[in-house]
Amino acid sequence: MIRIDIDDRDVKQALQTLQHRVGDLRPAMEDIGELLLKTTEQRFQTSTAPDGSRWAPNSPATIMQYLQAKGGAFGKRGELTKRGARLAASKKPLIGETRSLSTQISYRADRASVEVGSSRLYAPIHQFGGKAGRGKKVTIPARPFFGLSESDKRAVLDIIAEHLTKP
Repeated sequence: MIRIDIDDRDVKQALQTLQHRVGDLRPAMEDIGELLLKTTEQRFQTSTAPDGSRWAPNSPATIMQYLQAKGGAFGKRGELTKRGARLAASKKPLIGETRSLSTQISYRADRASVEVGSSRLYAPIHQFGGKAGRGKKVTIPARPFFGLSESDKRAVLDIIAEHLTKP
C-alpha cells in the first residue's frame, strides 16, 4: 500500500481537539475515509491530481496498444476508422479495460488514523511516476490520485466539526 502522510496543520489541530474531546476517533476517521475514497475515485473520472492539475495524457504507444485490442479501430489499409478515432479520443489515463486501479481503492480507519490506498502493485508508479517495463526503459509520468485537495481539506474539517458538535 502506498503511504502518503498528510501534514496539514489545520487538519492535525482539529483532529487533536476532537481526540481530546472524544477519545476514539474511529467514527470520524471512517467518515473521512469514505470521503477520501469517493474523491480519489472521482479523480480517475476527471483525470486530475489533488492539486487540480491535469494528468499527463496517454502516450501514443498506450493509445495504439488500446486500439489494437479493440475491433474495428482500423480499416483494411490500416487507417484509423471513425470508431477508432472515437475510442482514441475517449481513452482516459489510468483507466484500463478492467478499471482495476480505479476500483481497487480502499481505506482502513482505526481509533487515531485513516489510511487510503490501493492493493494494486503498480499504483505507486502511477502515483509518483518513474521508469518501468523491461529494463526500465519506459518513463511513466506521475499522475497523482492520492492526496488531499483544498476541497477535501475543507470537507475533512467539516467532518471533524460535525463530530465535535455531536452530544
